[in-house]
Amino acid sequence: MEFFKDANYDFLGMKMPFLILSAVLLAATFGSLALKGGPKYGIDFKGGTMTYVRFAEKPQEDQIRKALSSRISGEVSVQPVIGVNEVMIGTELKSEQELDQARKVMIETLAASFGQPGGKPDFNALGQDALYEKLLDPLQRAGISLSSEGVRNLAKQILEFRDTPPRSGLLRSFDDLKGVAGVTPAMINVMKQELALGSYAVRNFELVGPKIGAELRQQAIMATLFALGGMLVYIAFRFEWIYGVAAVLAVFHDTLITIGLFSIFDKEINLTVIAALLTLVGYSMNDTIVVFDRIRENLKLKRKESYPNLINISINETLSRTVMASGLTFLTVLALWLFGGQVLNGFSFALVVGIIVGTYSSIFIASPVLIIWYNRAEGRKKQRQSAVAASAATARESAAAKKDITKVAR
Repeated sequence: MEFFKDANYDFLGMKMPFLILSAVLLAATFGSLALKGGPKYGIDFKGGTMTYVRFAEKPQEDQIRKALSSRISGEVSVQPVIGVNEVMIGTELKSEQELDQARKVMIETLAASFGQPGGKPDFNALGQDALYEKLLDPLQRAGISLSSEGVRNLAKQILEFRDTPPRSGLLRSFDDLKGVAGVTPAMINVMKQELALGSYAVRNFELVGPKIGAELRQQAIMATLFALGGMLVYIAFRFEWIYGVAAVLAVFHDTLITIGLFSIFDKEINLTVIAALLTLVGYSMNDTIVVFDRIRENLKLKRKESYPNLINISINETLSRTVMASGLTFLTVLALWLFGGQVLNGFSFALVVGIIVGTYSSIFIASPVLIIWYNRAEGRKKQRQSAVAASAATARESAAAKKDITKVAR
């Protein structure tokens, strides 16, 4: 299938607007990174805790931040999760001792600020063993004949129901348990008497030590650099060294702009984002190699064409392939970004940006590098030819002068 049959667009003639755009984006990248002191790392790289808390009603971010800041030292970030009444609470802890107390302090603070009044245990905060203990005696007193093992299985079924979407750990009414197999109205009444429903539920708690975070950050940087270095060597071996330099410069361009947009939009860089950047490196490099491979073929088939025109022809000949591959991949990651949820948001955002930037860098960044190198090589070649011609002319003039002197002497 070809979307652009017999395409004949002057891509190199349109390179200046894209080069200017790239210069502006790179300037914005370095400016943002300088103002913010570097990328905004997630807890994967800087160490700390990340707690995901779902609320029954729309959470008050300022109230949550104020309550936690009064008890936890250092920076406390509260970010809403789009589409649900949930927030991500991040704390930057400086020592291993602080990490040991992080979960306890977080839960105590949330309970003190948003806990259910009345003194009853919070059903949304109970685990299986705790729920079993809270239900065993009350069910027997209510005349509900269940063995100890039966109560344990009942607690397991109830919590599985509570923790599956769309509840995701937060039950808003005990009457919702009517849909659980084996749960009777009498059991629901017992739970209403013995338990309370809190206004929030801690869905997940992540913890990374500062030392581990620093090691992960260093390993991520090294992985990216090794990937670029390996590709440079491969392309230099497969084509010529200048092709490798052009491809790596294009990938550096894509990676820097992607990181810059993360900084500009105040998005965190974590391990999933690094995975997306490495994916982007491979994807952008592959797209560039396709163009370079066609250039190499055309160098043999179209020897009479000028080098800039030959590159333009090669880009046009691979245009359909580029649009199909990049377009379909872009639609996939765009859907992932829009509907994939908060956990995959950074990963999919990096790929959305990377595919757009990577596609045009293969055409408007890598190819102009080849043109610049070619023009300089041709300039040096002409200088050498001029020098040789001048030397030959000097030699001829010298020989003629000697001849004339010989004639005069005779």
